[in-house]
Amino acid sequence: MPDTQLTVTLSGGDVDDARTVVRALEGTFGAARQRPSEERATVRVATFTGEGREPADGRGDAGPLSAPVNVTVQGTPQAVRRAGDTLMRSFTTRDEGTAAGDQEQERQLLLEP
Repeated sequence: MPDTQLTVTLSGGDVDDARTVVRALEGTFGAARQRPSEERATVRVATFTGEGREPADGRGDAGPLSAPVNVTVQGTPQAVRRAGDTLMRSFTTRDEGTAAGDQEQERQLLLEP
């Protein structure tokens, strides 16, 4: 998938939960350009750019979450779909809805521990 651009916004949980979610996405999108790092932040952001890779089969091994995490993924429709598929394989997930624009799509998910 050439020229992937995906922004991931995370709230709920702690910085370790945010990092766990980002690790799961790195299996599909490669290393994040920006990673969650602020311990006291209530909203954390990660960004992915560049070439994606084929997602791993089966349930991801990102690790468990300590609390529910709200995730919003925004980018091209293909990137958003792949991110959603990756997160659903890796975590217990509830789809909270999508919004589509001309060139981008946004999807909200609730990841449960």
